[in-house]
Amino acid sequence: MSPAFWSRFNKQTDQDDQDDRAFQSKISDKDQIMQVDNVDLDPGELTFEEDIAGGMGRYLGVTSCTLLIVGKIIGTGIFSTPSSILSSVGSVGASLMLWVLGFLLSFCGLFIWLEFGAMIPRSGGEKVYLEAVYTKPKYLATVIFTVNAIILGFTASNCIVFASNILVAADQAAGSWTEREIAVGVMIFVTLVHGLTPKTGILLMNVLSIFKIILLLFVVISGWVVLSGKTRVADPYVNFRNAFAGSSTSSNDYATATFKVLFAYSGWSNVNYVMNNVRNPVRTLKIAGPLGLGICSILYVLANEEIDASGVTVAALFFQNVFGSVAERALSVFVALSALGNVMTATFAASRVNQELAKEGIPLPFGNKFWASNWPTGKSPLPGLIIHLIPSVIVIIGPPPAIAYPFILDVEGYPQQIINFFVVIGLFWLRWKKPDV
Repeated sequence: MSPAFWSRFNKQTDQDDQDDRAFQSKISDKDQIMQVDNVDLDPGELTFEEDIAGGMGRYLGVTSCTLLIVGKIIGTGIFSTPSSILSSVGSVGASLMLWVLGFLLSFCGLFIWLEFGAMIPRSGGEKVYLEAVYTKPKYLATVIFTVNAIILGFTASNCIVFASNILVAADQAAGSWTEREIAVGVMIFVTLVHGLTPKTGILLMNVLSIFKIILLLFVVISGWVVLSGKTRVADPYVNFRNAFAGSSTSSNDYATATFKVLFAYSGWSNVNYVMNNVRNPVRTLKIAGPLGLGICSILYVLANEEIDASGVTVAALFFQNVFGSVAERALSVFVALSALGNVMTATFAASRVNQELAKEGIPLPFGNKFWASNWPTGKSPLPGLIIHLIPSVIVIIGPPPAIAYPFILDVEGYPQQIINFFVVIGLFWLRWKKPDV
């Protein structure tokens, strides 16, 4: 990097610090905190100062927040669902149209969450927004969200995909308990890294997110090379002739496929869960949200142009067709690392949500003071990570590995969509009842 670059970088850093100090001084006066008390929109029982207390403070900037979104979105969805989507709708053309539709629907959802996040810049995501809108009966929204966040808010699917891909790369048979043991080990590793060495956890998250961008770019560029006709693929244009031939005529097939597409795009709200840790949160959210989802959407649509009929790991079989079995095994490692990055970003956000629930007084064993704390480092909520670890391990061990992945998608996905529905309705309700907010 040139000296001029570092000079501009240091000036921007100084400006960010000044903005942060200005924001902190602004929120010190409770009457100026988004006018929450004035419009009866204070979520939960905590003051704003109590809510943002503890931890490492506001240390996530635009880059980290963008990568937090990218790392959550690009996990196993792009590698695991395209083949089943293609199978459901029956044609490459219809499949690509659904990926574009998913891109548009995801941006619609993003802008809802951006508005809530700018209105109430606190950690917790949907928890905070539901509490602000659905105030009666008291605690109903909190309790419903808690059940979903703690009991169903596990991170298991990507642990399983990591385990299965590592076994493929090692050319080892995927025994039922071997796969489970590896998946549980991944979950414990991520919990300890985030809980005991938080700075290392953030660094590893960012590195893996950048790696996933490079991986998808590699898939896209390789697809272009295939289309040039200079690889072992005999007819690279076979999927683009009569692209809509064989398309399904069942609305149920398209509804199911759309749900899978939205699962692959899920993660654009990840920054909303950790707003207490975001520097200049409103400005950062407005930049990082569209940027992170935009990067993933472009890569998704381009990557899906290269899809061939395949099983679970689309990219691995694609590279087997293009480069041979050695490349397939190497890419299995890449997919495993992509899944690990998703586990790290999802766990990071979920632990902050669990901490917010404990702060609100949700009854938990051993007392809420422990679960709401940043024990033992004072900088990261290891108790909140443990709350997330327990259901994740149970779900990994419980169902047979052969059905674990689709089972998790159903159990985890549908309740979250219901919660999202009520968040969206809540924003329209606020627009009508409290337009000044």
